[in-house]
Amino acid sequence: MRDNPATQPLTEPAQASAEDGLVIMDGPDGFAVTLTPEAARITGQRLIEAGNIAHRHRVSEGSGD
Repeated sequence: MRDNPATQPLTEPAQASAEDGLVIMDGPDGFAVTLTPEAARITGQRLIEAGNIAHRHRVSEGSGD
């Protein structure tokens, strides 16, 4: 993943807004996605869970925040 700049992880958090009953996420480098409220809630929960797991992994390797 680190060889291709297009696949580098984003370091800036995305912004989220609600418009016309949909959730719009905008991030750096043109990242954008529109979700239904249900999909946004599930995605948010999954992101939190994955973020916690990834954070624990980094901390256990000694490279945590």
